[in-house]
Amino acid sequence: MKIASLGAGRMAGALVRGLVKAGVCPASDIAVADVVVAARETLAADLGVRAFATNAEAVAEADVVLLCVKPNDVAAALDACGSALAGKLLISIATGWSISALSAHASGARVIRAMPNTPAQVGAGATAYAGDAAATAADLELAGRIFSAVGLAVAVQEKQLDAVTGLSGSGPAYIFLVMEALSDGGVAAGLSRPLATQLAVQTVLGAGRLAAETGEHPALLREAVTSPGGTTAAALGVLEAAAVRSAFGDAVAAAVERSRELGQ
Repeated sequence: MKIASLGAGRMAGALVRGLVKAGVCPASDIAVADVVVAARETLAADLGVRAFATNAEAVAEADVVLLCVKPNDVAAALDACGSALAGKLLISIATGWSISALSAHASGARVIRAMPNTPAQVGAGATAYAGDAAATAADLELAGRIFSAVGLAVAVQEKQLDAVTGLSGSGPAYIFLVMEALSDGGVAAGLSRPLATQLAVQTVLGAGRLAAETGEHPALLREAVTSPGGTTAAALGVLEAAAVRSAFGDAVAAAVERSRELGQ
């Protein structure tokens, strides 16, 4: 199996590195193309993949094509490949591009649309993916292997991808905002900025790991920290009064709606 990545930016780099590290595909069978010379040459130098200046060159011998360019560049990237995409599996991570829209620029290709998130860069991503009618069970299994190389991978229906975008796709930004706010609170209480940030980051990391490894519902884990009349209860009272829970729900809904708008 030979894989081509159209794009060599952060997410493309994360996927390519994950593929090589997990042994999904040897570096010698991976081709990358990017208009930014430094981006493609860095991956080639670091991993031993093949770097090309044009998309057409990269996909010529590929069985699978990873579309990792910015949404505004999707049409041009696919059109540049011409008929070379026919018969190949195209896996796109471009936000807002539906399977039908992708297919219009990739005639004859089997299409899978995916929504990863930025923690894929450290092997802790969350990716949901869906295929078109032509995508086989083997195609979907392969997509799962590719995205599992950089974290959690789950198959969904395409109509669910806007919701995925609002939750896990944009979700890291919500958590970074929480980290920032916690750090600000620590500084206001007398901690140095480096120490406050270190504690905030580790607290979020630890809470996520505890939830993942125990499998317990977040509400139960929250209750376990909250003693009646204690410090945590006082803090949670402030958050509930400020409607933080509703604000997060509204944030997800806003991102979902924007994802739908971009897909029209």
